[in-house]
Amino acid sequence: MAKKSEMFAYKAPWPLYGLNWSHKRRNPFRLAVGSFIEEYKNKVQIVELDERAGEFKCTSQFDHPYPATKIAFIPDMADKHPDLLATTGDYLRIWKISEEGTRTTLECILNNNKTSEFCAPLTSFDWNETDPRIIGTSSIDTTCTIWDLQTQTATKVTGDVKTQLIAHDQEVYDIAFARGVNVFASAGADGSVRMFDLRSLEHSTIIYEEPSDIPLLRVAWNRFDSSYLATMKMDDNSVVILDIRVPCVPVGTLQSHEAPVNGLAWAPHSSCHIVSAADDRKALIWDIGQSVKVSSVKEYPKINSEPILSYEAAGPINQVKWATVDPDWIGICFDNTLEILRV
Repeated sequence: MAKKSEMFAYKAPWPLYGLNWSHKRRNPFRLAVGSFIEEYKNKVQIVELDERAGEFKCTSQFDHPYPATKIAFIPDMADKHPDLLATTGDYLRIWKISEEGTRTTLECILNNNKTSEFCAPLTSFDWNETDPRIIGTSSIDTTCTIWDLQTQTATKVTGDVKTQLIAHDQEVYDIAFARGVNVFASAGADGSVRMFDLRSLEHSTIIYEEPSDIPLLRVAWNRFDSSYLATMKMDDNSVVILDIRVPCVPVGTLQSHEAPVNGLAWAPHSSCHIVSAADDRKALIWDIGQSVKVSSVKEYPKINSEPILSYEAAGPINQVKWATVDPDWIGICFDNTLEILRV
């Protein structure tokens, strides 16, 4: 019996930054990648792995204004919605991929500024996995906006602002939903991670404040245990693990990278595993121990100081995503290369 390949690579015509996996069970090896070209006209490609040929093929390509700060497919494993793709940059854009996967069309451009046709640049967004009609965006104008999408209509997808709030004192760099539809967290240039509840937006909870006020670039919830989040600091080699039951005190720090961390992702199938990627060319998978068994805020999970798996790429890794449909795979980007790795 032939040994299964452990890695597949795709070379794009330009440097890559944006990356994500499809959530459709019928397209487990469909990914989207976005260019990082320092000019207005950028590109996004839809690529699929031809398992028989053992190579990726670009099935669709479209222009994108400015580099996409984030790309994500609709979290729809039940296949109740069209195959939609969202991107952020100057605006939030929703795209539809045709049934055969060979054509991508722009469905709508969503502007959160009601008083102007212009919008402050968007740094990131998150698509709610419990209710895919909800998307939250973060912006350099200190705000987060929660959008309500109409996705199941026969006509084009549309969206309305559900709520908009000033989330931080400075730029907001990331937003992430917890399990469910109401709770989300944000991270920003003021060095804090804050938690919000859509049912009570007049209050927020500061989960963590970086002692030196170093900007926090990413925030991600544990996919199984919503007590835990991870965040990362600008120009820093570590990943900080937080417990919302013990605000402001990290329960662990993952420190094996030898250069600044650029991305992180929790496992979609385990509460204990997280992957990080950095400028040291390494993607590291960590086991943070028995986190799901923590029953008291006085008990902390055992944070292993060393990763359990390590992969070294041919260049600094700027993006890492863990596949949802088939969690045996993670995807990374460096230079103009996409690689998917069997873990």
